[in-house]
Amino acid sequence: MSNELAQALLRYSDRNPGVSVISTVVGDVAILRSDYPKPPSHMILKPSMCIVAQGAKWATFGANRLAYRAGEALVVGVATPSVGRVVEATPATPCLVLAFELDLAIMRSVAGELDPPPKASGERDLRSVFVVDFTGPLADCALRVVRMLDIPKALPALYPMIIREICYWLLTGPRGGEFMRMCAVNSPSQRVINAMHSLRQRFREPIRVEELAAIAKMSSSAFHRQFKALTSHTPLQYQKQIRLLEARRLMISNALNVEAAAFEVGYESPSQFSREYSRMFGSPPKRDSRHMRSAFADEK
Repeated sequence: MSNELAQALLRYSDRNPGVSVISTVVGDVAILRSDYPKPPSHMILKPSMCIVAQGAKWATFGANRLAYRAGEALVVGVATPSVGRVVEATPATPCLVLAFELDLAIMRSVAGELDPPPKASGERDLRSVFVVDFTGPLADCALRVVRMLDIPKALPALYPMIIREICYWLLTGPRGGEFMRMCAVNSPSQRVINAMHSLRQRFREPIRVEELAAIAKMSSSAFHRQFKALTSHTPLQYQKQIRLLEARRLMISNALNVEAAAFEVGYESPSQFSREYSRMFGSPPKRDSRHMRSAFADEK
């Protein structure tokens, strides 16, 4: 089945030569194709699932690195900064990935219809990022999604049913407890996620961990520990990466200069901004943004 999925993704991506991230008629579904290994790329991953049909990738979250290849999928349960890289790809056998956003509300709805529902994993295991096997019925679901992209009229009726089916197989599979915890309401991890939402909305402002802990109704030490368990970052590291990624976007897409981008994302010192930017992206902001604009222009 993984070979059928790879062939379907290959046929779809062949219609968009030279494009590495291919949007589809379903807004939260994308196809990623790489004909060669790529350097690391920084991004904020939303709750999502990235299914590798061919090739191999790795992604790092803080100090944690996860490798995944054909027949496996990376699951991301909370929006978190990440560094990803394609490590196995050639023009003859490109790396092919089907990526779609995870709707935890749908997963919660499916979980409510299971009898008995899977038992949520304990709060000691707060991982929100992990790798799962994507074979058997799950691979069949992914193949049907790709085939359906060529039948837009069928999507409104059938796509939601396939997503519910995917949620069913995930919840009843060997990692069902982790998926159940991800979609649980009023759990400690959900309270941390609520505080995380506040942090993302106010990332330009100075934030005290005590404020976030109060939103999560936890002590500062418990909040700090659970936040890092969920995201692999401390709250301040998380905020810094969001700031730097947004500044990079502003310099590339809106042509802001270094100083304007620094102030726009909350830095008071352009020199501090440049130091932290260079540390994260490996190049000073002016040079890096010029290189990225050139790379994007070449892809069009």
